[in-house]
Amino acid sequence: MSEAVQITRFTPCEVLVAKRPVGHEATAAQTLTPALERALVAARTAEDNRGRDIMILDLRELTTMFDYFVIATGTSRRQLHAMSEEIDHALEEGMGDRRMGIEGYDESRWILLDYGDLIIHLFDEETRRYYAIEDLWGGAKRVPYPSQYPKAGPSPDSDQPSDAKDSPGEA
Repeated sequence: MSEAVQITRFTPCEVLVAKRPVGHEATAAQTLTPALERALVAARTAEDNRGRDIMILDLRELTTMFDYFVIATGTSRRQLHAMSEEIDHALEEGMGDRRMGIEGYDESRWILLDYGDLIIHLFDEETRRYYAIEDLWGGAKRVPYPSQYPKAGPSPDSDQPSDAKDSPGEA
């Protein structure tokens, strides 16, 4: 028996957040709450500012302290600052939410933005690997977050070589 797949888009961020067989009940991660909408806006803003490895975790079944984590990686202090400031702007100006706290901005290895029910973690690569909070909170559901930008190979500032088939003289 084949099942149809229902795809839902939400505004204002037009992010695909639910893929489920038609006729099945929506799960908690598929219900658009204000906290989830803000998490999606934060994730999109991080991506717009060249954030990498963006992940949204639904923590509602694990803790009452907060509902969602948004986790993203930046490649430099300047980029982490830009992501932090732009996320703050998008949530405050665009959605009327005020940040309750910020940690790590001066050191810029792990910037934490606290919006009460939404916590945003912006890491440099080394610090993200070291703390691995997505593993620490491994029981959390991952909210589907499709990139708005197609992957076209390594980024210009990546140390990885391009595909061998694209190299001159290779067959």
